[in-house]
Amino acid sequence: MKAILYEEFSQPPKLVTLPDPAPEPDGVVVRVGATGVCRSDWHGWVGHDPDIELPHVPGHELAGTIEAVGKAVTRFKVGDRVTVPFVGGCGNCPECHAGHQQVCDQQFQPGFTHWGSFAEFVSIHRADLNLVVLPESLDFVTAASLGCRVVTSFRAVVDQGRVTGGEWVAVHGCGGVGLSAIMIATAVGARVVAVDIADDKLMLARQLGAVATINARQVEDVAGAVRELTGGGAHVSLDALGAVATCVNSINSLRKRGRHIQVGLMPGAPAPVPMGRVISHELEIYGSHGMQAHRYGALMAMIAAGTLKPELLVGRRISLEQSIDALMAMDRFEGAGVTVVTEF
Repeated sequence: MKAILYEEFSQPPKLVTLPDPAPEPDGVVVRVGATGVCRSDWHGWVGHDPDIELPHVPGHELAGTIEAVGKAVTRFKVGDRVTVPFVGGCGNCPECHAGHQQVCDQQFQPGFTHWGSFAEFVSIHRADLNLVVLPESLDFVTAASLGCRVVTSFRAVVDQGRVTGGEWVAVHGCGGVGLSAIMIATAVGARVVAVDIADDKLMLARQLGAVATINARQVEDVAGAVRELTGGGAHVSLDALGAVATCVNSINSLRKRGRHIQVGLMPGAPAPVPMGRVISHELEIYGSHGMQAHRYGALMAMIAAGTLKPELLVGRRISLEQSIDALMAMDRFEGAGVTVVTEF
């Protein structure tokens, strides 16, 4: 199969030919129809993820068709159209038994703990627990764009943030995760303030439902601007980028008893959390790490009803070879929307 492979961190990956994978007894092999290019892949490529062993094939936002099935798989067959959460559960640990596969004690992650979907084929473990069937109405490009961004945002907004109609939600960072969060929060009836440093992303944020935008390069006190716009602060605020400034701004954007959701990855030194404000305002702080396969039904129902339109998030469509440059450029935050590999 053709695949993108890197043998050293932070060194240019290469387009290579590798042996086709075979399914594990409890797994399947998926012929990749589309795969997203995500900043999490960039974090892996530069060496921020300790689970990655070299050489490595990245890619975790995928959709495609089952090509081969392991002998222990009972719920899926060759030809099924599927996607998969970027965090898969083992099915045996206490977290999995409680339905929290996204924080499984023995979790696996395509593109991190094993080779991923920047390839013609990808092997997926524990298929019966972790695969998600795609409706015929959902094309592979849109399904791949759900990836980790839309599903992580769905969990952040709906499950962790418990956002309800009429609440104010601030979203700091309007990349794929942030734009997804804006769309989802709007769909459940919230009023969204979007924060970014790029006018094209803020324009797209308005198109997806944000009622107000703030260019952080043009405002001295971002958190103060959010509090003024929302009449005292957001009920829920998300750091969708993963930086000290966006994390602190997000927490300081909240009204009393508000909820901060940390979605963006934050490698390096810990952020100086304004703990005095957390205590005095009785703030809640949550993380959001993927979403379980069994929760996809709620997301798919909103897409089928037209309440969510994730196809609006799709930006560039590129080839597998072009994913090399796209991956290495992720830290420059160029362009709006989700970049998806569609040609293999």
